[in-house]
Amino acid sequence: MNSNKLRITAVLVAGLLAGCASKIDEQQHQSQLQEFVAQTQTASQLVGQDELNWWQQLDSSQLNNLVANARANNHDLRTSQLKLKSALARLGGQKAQYLPQGGVGIEATRSSLGELNTRQSAANANFDWQLDLFGKVTALVNASNAGAMSQAEQVRALHIEVVASVVKGFVSYQGNKQKQHIIELQIEALKQSIGVLRAQVEEGIANELDLNRTLAQLKRQQALLPDIEYAQFRDLATLAMLSGQLPSDITLIDERSVLERGFTVSLAKPSDAIALRPDISQALFEFSQAHSLSVAASKALLPDISLSAFAGVLSLDNNRLSDTQQQWQVAPQIKWSLLSYPALLAQRDAQQYLSEAAYSQYQHVVLNAMSESELSLQLLVKQSQQQDYAKQRFDFANSAFLQAQAMYQEGQIPYLELLDARQDVLIAQENAIDSTISSLLAKVDTYQVFNGRWSYVLVN
Repeated sequence: MNSNKLRITAVLVAGLLAGCASKIDEQQHQSQLQEFVAQTQTASQLVGQDELNWWQQLDSSQLNNLVANARANNHDLRTSQLKLKSALARLGGQKAQYLPQGGVGIEATRSSLGELNTRQSAANANFDWQLDLFGKVTALVNASNAGAMSQAEQVRALHIEVVASVVKGFVSYQGNKQKQHIIELQIEALKQSIGVLRAQVEEGIANELDLNRTLAQLKRQQALLPDIEYAQFRDLATLAMLSGQLPSDITLIDERSVLERGFTVSLAKPSDAIALRPDISQALFEFSQAHSLSVAASKALLPDISLSAFAGVLSLDNNRLSDTQQQWQVAPQIKWSLLSYPALLAQRDAQQYLSEAAYSQYQHVVLNAMSESELSLQLLVKQSQQQDYAKQRFDFANSAFLQAQAMYQEGQIPYLELLDARQDVLIAQENAIDSTISSLLAKVDTYQVFNGRWSYVLVN
């Protein structure tokens, strides 16, 4: 990991040196990062089919509708999209600074003093054009553009969060449905055993110990039902919130078969899936914005050169702008805030520190993305192995229970051994379902981490 860190630091420092110009080249940074990630061969074992619309592998129209509704109605996403529109509007306003500023005025007055009546009318136009000879306006436009792009990446990140959360909530709900079904079957089986045992106790064939142990198992299973029901409501509440609804407004059909459907993790280009992540792009644009503001602060030390113009007509005897007198004026101006130099120098230094801080944050986000990708792969392997072991455990426990049941009917073992075998198979069955759910969620997590490519297509 240390060698990787040194290599990625070298890539980022090279990008920083290239960024000493008046504007950060974001595309160059992204290309360098993509090349570096490709060299690390992260997730090369997952190369395969394209991951676009990966959740459709679960073949659930119900899930597809949930994802579409959440993307259309999520309030956080709506808020972020409106902020993006605001940022684009501010960008348009900043670009307008390239053009002359000013206004047009028309005025007509009539006054009376004793028997003397006077009328006067005037029309004038004022223009002020700041010449961007030193690039201050350009730097501010670049900063505004980077800010808008950063907000666009925030929108993309929210799309990822919404989609992944909906899939997780749906899988969790169906998993809890399956767990409830299994518990109910277990309760029904225990009740049947209790009925048989009570009859045997009355006949003196069985003892109170066997009955009480079975009753204890029954209460243990019944105690799990409230938790499962609450978990299902929690999943519904999560899905409702993601789609801007109340829990009472959303209804899910039982689709437990989704847990057994084929769902694999496959990435067309793992390097792009990491390098194009929105959190990395957002950090890059924030660095670009801070750098441009630093450039603008440096340009503030130079003089401002502008061109002011005035043109107007004046009529002294009527309100109709006839018999007018014309006047105009053009005035080049140079303003240099020499007395404000200490304050301007302090502002420049402060903005340069912010630029360095934004670059440090960008570097941290890149390293964090690489770390997250490795962790997600390790979790994927771990959950897959645990799922296999859990299934094998259930198969063995179930076989042992069937053998114990046959031996008990033949009188070879006491009832308590049969009860212990039942307990083992119940625990193994619950563990198998939990492992299946965890494995599915780990796959969703992997797609959520390797989100660079599918999120671009989703948003665009």
